[in-house]
Amino acid sequence: MNAGSISAATVAALVAGVPSGSGARGSVPRGSGPGGTPQPPVPGATPRSGQPAYRELAIRLRHLIGDGRIPVGTRLPSERDLPVALGVSRTTVTRAYAVLRDGGYLASRRGSGSVAQLPGGALPAHGPLIARPSDASTIDLTYAALPASAGTLQAYERALSVLPRYLAVPGYDPVGLPETRAAIAGWFAGRGLATEADQIVVTTGANAALAAAAQALGRPGQRVVMETPTYANAIHTLTAARLRPTGVPMIGGADVGYGWDVETFAATLRRSGAPLAYLMPDFHNPTGALMPAGQRAELVDVAARVGATLIADETFVDLPLDLTDAEMPAPLAACGDGVITIGGTSKAFWGGVRVGWIRLPSTLPTSRAKSSSTGAELGSVRALRDQVLYARHCLDLGTPILEQLVTVELLAARVEIMRERREALRRQRDVLLSELRVGLPEWACSAPTGGVNVWCELPRPVASGLVRAAQPLGLLLAAGGRFAVGGGMESRLRLPYTVGEDRLREAVRRLRQAWDVASETTPPETPWPPLVA
Repeated sequence: MNAGSISAATVAALVAGVPSGSGARGSVPRGSGPGGTPQPPVPGATPRSGQPAYRELAIRLRHLIGDGRIPVGTRLPSERDLPVALGVSRTTVTRAYAVLRDGGYLASRRGSGSVAQLPGGALPAHGPLIARPSDASTIDLTYAALPASAGTLQAYERALSVLPRYLAVPGYDPVGLPETRAAIAGWFAGRGLATEADQIVVTTGANAALAAAAQALGRPGQRVVMETPTYANAIHTLTAARLRPTGVPMIGGADVGYGWDVETFAATLRRSGAPLAYLMPDFHNPTGALMPAGQRAELVDVAARVGATLIADETFVDLPLDLTDAEMPAPLAACGDGVITIGGTSKAFWGGVRVGWIRLPSTLPTSRAKSSSTGAELGSVRALRDQVLYARHCLDLGTPILEQLVTVELLAARVEIMRERREALRRQRDVLLSELRVGLPEWACSAPTGGVNVWCELPRPVASGLVRAAQPLGLLLAAGGRFAVGGGMESRLRLPYTVGEDRLREAVRRLRQAWDVASETTPPETPWPPLVA
């Protein structure tokens, strides 16, 4: 898989944030923030590690590739450009690249330059992301979803009371009930995004919405640009659509906050020719990042100019914890034409209500008058809608009527439900962060302003070993590699705060035990091969 290229400035910022030595945690330097300008990190022999400059640079780059912040398949800057960004000699970069090639972390490809890889190939995420707990004492933190919200039972009761009027028809409807589409359109309008019911297509969950959009607008073998890390099931869904996920690393770190490298995202869109990009601007899963308004407008503008369609996943948008609804940035689709928005009921209300939706744009940019995937005329939303409906029809024949009626009731009660939901999540987040600071002080963990996830940076790349060590203790976890496009991120762990406060305290206690085991039993890193002068 080719994940596109990464700029020399971005590599310099990433390298500057990796502490000296091979096993250390790295982030953008404190105070620089995402996209900050670093000081040259390896101008000569590095006093902290005693390594020659080229070897220190190789160690840091190896860490970034293994960690996933330089995704597998990414074309690294040339041996001419990177020295300028780092403030080192060209010989330093050339020798560092040679060390990485010898270790299996870099491949030279004709016409593609130096491309990041992992020894033995990319590491796939095996097994299901959601596991079934073996008993009631097991604490399952493998999924970022909550129990049913207050009012769910009442919503079902009200929906059942009106269900009889629909029983005289077959019940197949790939578009969605008019009242369900109207309720969803009203929810968008309440957020300042005028929407007609005809712009809404109801699906069986947000993941089905992504699948339908991807199949409608992409064709096998084409690339789709997305963040890395990202929602694990999005990677699987896009791959199943025979698209090629192309990762753009999130930048920053737990200490300064995570964010988007808009320059690299835009460059990847331009260079890859990808017809689609998938992103989660609202409380990104797994980092919890919230995209600023200015970056939203910039990304929409770039996508319009290159003819790419942005798919904005808003599944967590209803869960701000430190902001009011009025303080939230405008939806991505409000920043310009041509954005497809997907969402659903699973995160805000309950995963058992399998209802999702696609919001189609009201107009398309002129650069997308023709679809790059099918050649079909897309000058009107009607043509785009027909393509999406065809793809949706190929997935299934419609969303269950009862769940659509339940969704109408839940959206009508949204304000009260979200007030209680957010209060509980705020307490649970604060408990988890407090327990982690005390129980695992050597970890660095994000403090998200919304959503349901804490993204942890481990001092050693042993996340998979940690997951294995935690399972016998009755704690189920998801290692960072599950969320990485192309593998890596062995020094990352996602921790949802979706269980009660007491169970979160117990989870951290078990996590401490598992960490002690993983730290002791994980074998040391493979030693560097000898250098040939």
